[in-house]
Amino acid sequence: MAQIFRQRANLFLPVALLGMAGTLALLAISGFAYVRSSYYTGVGDYVEQPVPFSHRHHAGELGLDCRYCHTQVEKAAFAGLPPTETCMTCHSQLWTNAEMLAPIRVSLATDTPIRWTRVHDLADYVYFDHSVHVTNGVGCSSCHGDVSDMPLIAKAEPLSMSWCLDCHRDPARNLRPESEIFNTAWQKPADQEEKGAILQKHYGIRPDHLTDCSVCHR
Repeated sequence: MAQIFRQRANLFLPVALLGMAGTLALLAISGFAYVRSSYYTGVGDYVEQPVPFSHRHHAGELGLDCRYCHTQVEKAAFAGLPPTETCMTCHSQLWTNAEMLAPIRVSLATDTPIRWTRVHDLADYVYFDHSVHVTNGVGCSSCHGDVSDMPLIAKAEPLSMSWCLDCHRDPARNLRPESEIFNTAWQKPADQEEKGAILQKHYGIRPDHLTDCSVCHR
């Protein structure tokens, strides 16, 4: 009986399977790269705000401390956003008719809080406490970058689970003295590994428990 298929047809199945495997591998690699790209994480993207507040001007040029506006950062999970009255402590006297500050004046006159757009928006299933971090050697710039050099705030780090775990597994390499927590321009010293180990003991940090699921998911 004559053959229906030619002999080279036997190559079709392995070639097809190889092609499918290659396609799946390419899709997996592409997906892996995508979720780590700035396009997905939003790192470096400036967020439009109702008032173009410049951290470079206020924190950098004028030298305002982070805690002047974010008053709860040492005491609560949420760092807090400044009420309109905080803005008006200066702007009731300075730039009183500036067009860009009109939303602040309206907010004060109508007793309506300004609706700032969140830059660092963690998922609902993530528990994060600002006070625990800043009172244990983690500076603002470790997560937020050097805001004193940002005219508009952009996300500086991905704040992904893997990014957080990198620090939780080895916190010593990111710890700093209490005096430098709110110094957004602080740089690690050459002997950070040695000093970080000392600071880790000073703060009483136990890395063996920092990767427990319940630390971040409650």
